[in-house]
Amino acid sequence: MLFDPTRHVALTETRWDEAQARAAIEAITREVDASFDDRTLWPRHPMDGGPGAAPLKSLYFGAAGVIWAQTYLAERGAAKTRSWASLAGPLVEHYRAAPDTESTLPSYWLGEVGVLLTAWRLDRGAIDLDSLYRLIEGNIDNPANEALLGAPGTMLAALFIHEATGQVRWRELFDANVAALMARWTRRERVGCSLWTQDLYGDLSDQIGAGHGMAGNAFAILRGGPNAEARQRAAEALRATALESGALVNWPQYAITPRPGRTDRLVQWCHGAPGMITALSDAIDDDESDRLLRAGGELIWAAGPLAKGAGLCHGTAGNGYAFLKLFRRTGDERWLDRARCFAMHAIEQSAQLVAQYGRRRFSLWTGDPGVAVYLHTCIAGEADVPTLDVF
Repeated sequence: MLFDPTRHVALTETRWDEAQARAAIEAITREVDASFDDRTLWPRHPMDGGPGAAPLKSLYFGAAGVIWAQTYLAERGAAKTRSWASLAGPLVEHYRAAPDTESTLPSYWLGEVGVLLTAWRLDRGAIDLDSLYRLIEGNIDNPANEALLGAPGTMLAALFIHEATGQVRWRELFDANVAALMARWTRRERVGCSLWTQDLYGDLSDQIGAGHGMAGNAFAILRGGPNAEARQRAAEALRATALESGALVNWPQYAITPRPGRTDRLVQWCHGAPGMITALSDAIDDDESDRLLRAGGELIWAAGPLAKGAGLCHGTAGNGYAFLKLFRRTGDERWLDRARCFAMHAIEQSAQLVAQYGRRRFSLWTGDPGVAVYLHTCIAGEADVPTLDVF
């Protein structure tokens, strides 16, 4: 069995309705604005710690990500929202006074780098860019070797700044990260490909997916432009680790060494076929990889939406991005139709959560703002994953 059926649910029979998708975006963004408080930012959802817990600030599930989503949707004419520029400095102060983790981290999604980059996007005079540079530079040799904590995440901040400004030093910083990551991407004869070792909280493993492993690391390297060696290694790993059953393909969470107590039949962005497709579809173009990526898309469709929720990291919207990537890759409208089917299901899941808890979940990667961004990309027929393909 390539996936656990208990983690998935039957797809809604509600057909794609662009007007309904736009209404959902409007409802989410309006409630995001209405729920904001200058002092407490956004209240924590019960699933994220509940009332009384300090507000979250990070890009992954905190205020930085929420502000990013509101700004992104407004810039594309998909939503109306207030101006967030005045929050650039206070956002950084909020984070440094009470980081989401036990202490400040130079993490892209969970720590200071993501918060600083968001503040800079809002107001380019709001932060000291040299301090951000030093954080990214100091994270190059992080032993985590994955995107949430390590260099594969923070190096993206350098690339985004380079793309926005053209300043050479940020490209050089990104390239230094690439060189260090390539040196740690080592051959595993037992598996038949090159992988990284993740050192996460004292546990050593060799993860494969987009959130914490090979695919996410390779994406960060390839996001900077053509790299023949990285493309070849990523394609080799895609083939060597694929699990096939008939016309379906998934990828395990681990190649050899699992982290204790973790399951290995996941179909979500951070582990499994959805993340493999979103991370590698734009960069790898050989025929065998194409076959595997399409078969991974078929697996996501066969498994159905995730029971866990509507969000990006481990929810229906995140899985739907794999269909959007395959639509961009192939031009086949069937993949766009499937992405839009998942969009309608995500709208219903979001509404169910509101009915259950009486409020929205204010988070880019686990909550409603991420769903709103996904709905917009489905309307537009685009495939850029938030804070990865685009910032």
